[in-house]
Amino acid sequence: MDGEKYTLGNVALLSGETLLDAHLAFKTYGRLNRNKDNVVVLPTFYTGSHHRNEGFFGVGRAIDPEKHFIISINLFGNGFSSSPSNAPTPQDGPRFPQISLWDNIACQYRLLTEHLGVEHIALVTGWSMAGCQAYQWAAQYPDFVNAILPFCASAKTSTHNHVFLEGVKAALCADGHWDSGNYSTPPIAGLKAFARVYAGWAFSQTFYREGLYKEIGFESIEDLLRDWETDHVENWDANNLLAKLNTWQSSDISTGPLYNGDLDHALRSIKAKTIIMPCAQDLYFPPEDNEIEAEFIADVELRVYDSPWGHCAANPGNDPGFTAALEQSIRDLLV
Repeated sequence: MDGEKYTLGNVALLSGETLLDAHLAFKTYGRLNRNKDNVVVLPTFYTGSHHRNEGFFGVGRAIDPEKHFIISINLFGNGFSSSPSNAPTPQDGPRFPQISLWDNIACQYRLLTEHLGVEHIALVTGWSMAGCQAYQWAAQYPDFVNAILPFCASAKTSTHNHVFLEGVKAALCADGHWDSGNYSTPPIAGLKAFARVYAGWAFSQTFYREGLYKEIGFESIEDLLRDWETDHVENWDANNLLAKLNTWQSSDISTGPLYNGDLDHALRSIKAKTIIMPCAQDLYFPPEDNEIEAEFIADVELRVYDSPWGHCAANPGNDPGFTAALEQSIRDLLV
């Protein structure tokens, strides 16, 4: 792995469990300036990594390594940071403990303050689960974050989103080789089923109706589905997928000792300048959820972008219009 690994030791988790020999994998780009006011944090999304995050910045872009100190941090469970696939016994595989976004951000805070010398964050931004972490940063450390830009994300996983995730989880776990996570060989049929179910949610109905999959090189829907199958079989450990899925399902910025489940209080406590960018045709992070959240955030603007690419409008290269709108929003926050 390129990048670095920060060793955290044993980490007490919100669940009451302890994550043994924990570590965060991360990569930095650019340098911390003299005033220490150019820090941009990019957490990773569900099937993301610091490699995938490189599509969100570049020289001359709104997030620019020649101007900003960019810190790309891998989510627990993604195979780079502590995960079921790399955890030592007795926490390997299905024995990996429940990790919340609170736990992720508490450890990211340690990385920034204890290891990288960061005193303040100019911007936290990200797609999907990375955007959920942006909300979490602003609520958990309200005086540490100047601005957030979550896109295609939410402050709390909705009930409908939770049920969607139950569907892909059930598809994976139905494989006879799954064996409650104690598989000796990967549950390939389950991973393929997971991918096929997920593909129906990642894009909008319009995407499929208008055959937009052809714009990304697929001659047929079956070609797209097989590509998704291949990606999940070749790149993802089943226990890792489920560990992150559990984190996603439990995502709620009010969970923990600060707000004790009071979501309105948590949202009102966000001091960061906030731009929320949902996609109007996102099937599991709809703008209606963000509209409710925005009612409680003091300094907020909701910028809804309508795209037939649905949740995957945010994937770099899919929708140039979304990319341009995102770039403008980032520039507006980094002024």
